[in-house]
Amino acid sequence: MDLSTSMLVAASGMRAQSTRMRTIAENIANANSTSPVPGGDPYRRKIATMTSNFDNELNATMVEAGKPVDDMSSFHLQYDPGNPTADKQGYIKLPNVNSLVEIMDMREAQKSYEANLNVLDASKTMMARTVDLLRQ
Repeated sequence: MDLSTSMLVAASGMRAQSTRMRTIAENIANANSTSPVPGGDPYRRKIATMTSNFDNELNATMVEAGKPVDDMSSFHLQYDPGNPTADKQGYIKLPNVNSLVEIMDMREAQKSYEANLNVLDASKTMMARTVDLLRQ
């Protein structure tokens, strides 16, 4: 694998992790939202997906962000009979988003993004040094 290919692979990883971070940010932003209608479903957590595809032209495996899928785990129930969106028993449904899980996922995505950025920087540095050596 040449240096330009390693840069392309790292860039594809950075794009995928960036998309993953946007999905996680959406989950965090909607962690406390409720349904606008009584007894309705609130925001449902989304899970980022990724696929790896072998690129014959580059002879390397690239990663791509897929379409996020809904987390089908159950919603959290909270007793709040005074809430206008409460059902007949006085419960409101809260999103199936756990902020601690989202923060840990965000940290993992951030670290993966940084690792790809380090690969990109190292490849760029090696290319610059190779050009400098060829000039001499």
